Amino acid sequence: MMRTNAHENSMESTLQNPILVVTETTAAKTIVQSRSRGIVVGFWIVTALFCAQVGFTAYAQLRLPQVAAMFTHLGFPDYFRVELSWAKLLGVALLVAPVPARIKEWAYAGFAITLASALIAHLAVGDSVEVWIWSAATGVLWGLSYFLWHRVQATPLRVTLSAAH
Repeated sequence: MMRTNAHENSMESTLQNPILVVTETTAAKTIVQSRSRGIVVGFWIVTALFCAQVGFTAYAQLRLPQVAAMFTHLGFPDYFRVELSWAKLLGVALLVAPVPARIKEWAYAGFAITLASALIAHLAVGDSVEVWIWSAATGVLWGLSYFLWHRVQATPLRVTLSAAH
């Protein structure tokens, strides 16, 4: 099928960043995109570590009395600890599930607010580095996961599909 230059230009103007471009030849269809395997692997490793850390803290906030005592020490009511734990578990599920990018953005935003608030709360009550370093380290994992997620979203995949003749 022949396309005119005008038709291609009109398609380019409506699709600023196409996710999938298919080039047809007589022998194969090529999905023209490129994604570094290293970026994808790095994203999943960092995101798995982040989700494990957040998932563990959510579990600890729900089940361990010493963690509940820390919430009291920070000045938070008990119900907030429970709400925050369930919100963290929901956020973890959204980060690993195949959901629309806008939903993942909101999950990342929620984690950013949570981690910044945790760090501020620990510093406000004068906790030592040994106490607040976990919030800071989890924030670094969050930042890496978020950065790599955007890299994965921005770099497409290259696949060649053979045509059956």
